[in-house]
Amino acid sequence: MGTKEDNIVKLKSEIQNADALVIGAGAGMSTAAGFTYSGEKFDRYFTDFADSCGFSDMYTGGFMVQNLPLENLWAYWSRMIYLNRYTKAPKPVYEKLLEMVKDKDYFVLTTNVDHCFQRAGFDKERLFYTQGDYGLWQCGSGRIKKTYDNEEQVKKMLLSQGFWFEHVPPKSGRAVNEELDYSADWGQLIPPEKENGETDFGSLRMQIPEELIPYSPDDGAPMTMNLRSDATFVEDAGWHAASERYEEFMKTHRTKKTLFLELGTGMNTPTIIKYNFWQKVYSWPDATYACVNLGEAYAPEEIREKSICIDGDIGEVIDKIG
Repeated sequence: MGTKEDNIVKLKSEIQNADALVIGAGAGMSTAAGFTYSGEKFDRYFTDFADSCGFSDMYTGGFMVQNLPLENLWAYWSRMIYLNRYTKAPKPVYEKLLEMVKDKDYFVLTTNVDHCFQRAGFDKERLFYTQGDYGLWQCGSGRIKKTYDNEEQVKKMLLSQGFWFEHVPPKSGRAVNEELDYSADWGQLIPPEKENGETDFGSLRMQIPEELIPYSPDDGAPMTMNLRSDATFVEDAGWHAASERYEEFMKTHRTKKTLFLELGTGMNTPTIIKYNFWQKVYSWPDATYACVNLGEAYAPEEIREKSICIDGDIGEVIDKIG
């Protein structure tokens, strides 16, 4: 209903006048921020694995390397984790969204696992990552209901393969016994390069030392990613605390003027955000649904009069609202 520009004006007004905002973010949000699983970044960091295993993007690779020896598996995943969890997004879309909503009473529900909201400065007490976090490992069996931070181990894995970092030069440029601060921001991941600037994959190792393979400190089982893919996914104490905070937010805002703002969510797991938001807007007395998504912005007829749908790039729309 209305032109794209008209709907952007309506959305800006709804944000300004809402008592509360519930932000639902999917993969399209991080895509708008410049995180992609294929293209130049994939070619720069994964061509050796791609040639060996026959895949053309990071996401597909995560499945195709599962049967490799653990030394090779974690060489792949350490690259995947660092690039999509510990590296800053190329575009400040998350930071601009925060600037737009920071003075509002908001809560974020997201299926993304890249931690971009928290790195951008969103209050971690107002975030619920339903599907896991690239920065966490879990016991592969799922029996131990705990997760484990992986930053230090991932950086060690990458150093062992021959990478260095923007803020951590190669060994030849460091003191022999230098102590490294693994909790610090190490910046961009730097591969060895040929004279023409292409990655020198011949100088990289596609495996890590056996002693760096992660095992659970609780039961000795091999670790795996804390990403929801089957029934072994671990919902730890932090996950349940975030779920409870989200449910409490919903409970206390049901009768208030609430904007449900959906950003870049598709039909991969629609029950978590999309269908959830539609149902809330339909049943809540003073709720509005807004969807910003490139090529996939729509709402059901039942909430047509309570919806604002904008087919466009999320970053561009946020810029116009801001």
